[in-house]
Amino acid sequence: MTTYIDVIRHGEPVGGRRYRGYSVDDPLTDKGWEQMRAAIPETPRWQHIVSSPLKRCLDFSQELASDLHIPFSIDDNVKEIGFGDWEGKTPEEIRAEDSEALNHFYTDPVNNRPDGAEPLDTFSERVWGAYQSIIEEHRGKHVLIVAHAGVARAITANILKMSLDDVYSRLKIEYGAIICSAVDEGLPPKLLIQGPK
Repeated sequence: MTTYIDVIRHGEPVGGRRYRGYSVDDPLTDKGWEQMRAAIPETPRWQHIVSSPLKRCLDFSQELASDLHIPFSIDDNVKEIGFGDWEGKTPEEIRAEDSEALNHFYTDPVNNRPDGAEPLDTFSERVWGAYQSIIEEHRGKHVLIVAHAGVARAITANILKMSLDDVYSRLKIEYGAIICSAVDEGLPPKLLIQGPK
């Protein structure tokens, strides 16, 4: 029995480029809606949708579940990582306060968190726990998780057993990107490379 879990990153949010964790709840722009709709396969096989509670994910999840006539649920554990003092700030605003802060963050994101930010290992553990719970609850099904770049990175890091700083500094997740994985009974999860939709 194989369980398929796909993770799609939300589209472009209102407000431009800035650090959005779990306390900044911007909705999608029109372009963001287009990015997500364009990412959906012509004949989706999903049987259930699990969504982050944040609007940039939830609004689309509700629409897609309605269009596909499938159930959806909200999981607080697949919301984005908390960025602490950087929440809502643009890279330019952060550099104005500390010119080297972003460089340190991108070089070593595990040990250079913003003040008040959620620790990366804590975030990874909550996301991985949610992923495993979804597998248990929806065994043998094909599930879509509508979430965030950080969530996709955390799942990828755990599947590939990569260090968190490697994944966070080297893996770019575009708006509307989908990360696919499969779990066979009794075996560890594996990533799947999908062809054109």
